[in-house]
Amino acid sequence: MNNKKSDLAVLGSGSWATALVKLFSTNAERISWYIRENDVIDHILTYKHNPRYLSTVDLDTRKLVLSSDINEAVNQADILVFVIPAAFLKDSLKDLRTDISNKLVCSAIKGIVPQDNSIAGDFFSEKLNVPYNNLVILSGPSHAEEIAMEKLTYLTIASLEKKNAERLSLLLKNHYLKTIISDDIKGTEYAAVIKNIYAIAAGIANGLGFGDNFQAVLLSNAATEMKRFIKAVFKNDRDINSSPYLGDLLVTAYSKFSRNRMFGQMIGRGYSLRSTLMEMEMVAEGYYAANCINEINRRLKVSIPIADTVYRILYQKANPETEFDELTELLK
Repeated sequence: MNNKKSDLAVLGSGSWATALVKLFSTNAERISWYIRENDVIDHILTYKHNPRYLSTVDLDTRKLVLSSDINEAVNQADILVFVIPAAFLKDSLKDLRTDISNKLVCSAIKGIVPQDNSIAGDFFSEKLNVPYNNLVILSGPSHAEEIAMEKLTYLTIASLEKKNAERLSLLLKNHYLKTIISDDIKGTEYAAVIKNIYAIAAGIANGLGFGDNFQAVLLSNAATEMKRFIKAVFKNDRDINSSPYLGDLLVTAYSKFSRNRMFGQMIGRGYSLRSTLMEMEMVAEGYYAANCINEINRRLKVSIPIADTVYRILYQKANPETEFDELTELLK
């Protein structure tokens, strides 16, 4: 093993992980990249692109140290950027033997860990003993496909320690990536989770034949729901209309790149849940979030009728058309 330290390690191999590796390659000298499949590693080293995700993106392999051993990748860096889908996080970390409590842990996971009903930040803190002062959350409207095309993007970097957020900012920002620093470490992460549920709702509405007029009402109500729920979870001085909240909600609900919207469209068009899950090439985080947020809200008792509607459709086999007919009477 090469003993030279990396600037950071990226853990995960999907489209968002690939986009972040591209971003970090602009400013970092050396990046450890944990990828489970050795055939993917071999392909990247040979052809300089990820064969499964964002395959048109050229990767600077001179800066990459690829490994299928999570401990090797983690040991080489002091900054760890986790980009593993939340649904698979626990399984992916089962072989992790390295203590990461003294490292700077950055979560770019826009989902909730279903087995624990916890956001990634809480998972790292409670299960892996990472102090919250060592945690950084990446959020904001940021489809990997647009970053691959170098479209102007704004990322929010949330941390209780401003210096940690600034450290990530220096590694990320370039001519098409701007960064916003925040201290709302839990609020931005819950927003990144719950907006996926509302994107599924927008997709279901589209699949059922509702037009843009209704979509606008649906999403304005969704933003209000989001504000109520996040306030109940974690009080902070936040502007819900800013990019990590409303901005991320809008892009996930409207964009052609949104897999949560696509998931909802298929449900609205009459696909069974089983068929939809089988056809999706990437994880729709909102599917797992709908159940987890419902369980969390049994304690909080916040009024979130749109999220409740999605939960009933996905987990109680409720009829989408009937559910949306009833929902339309509740929206304002």
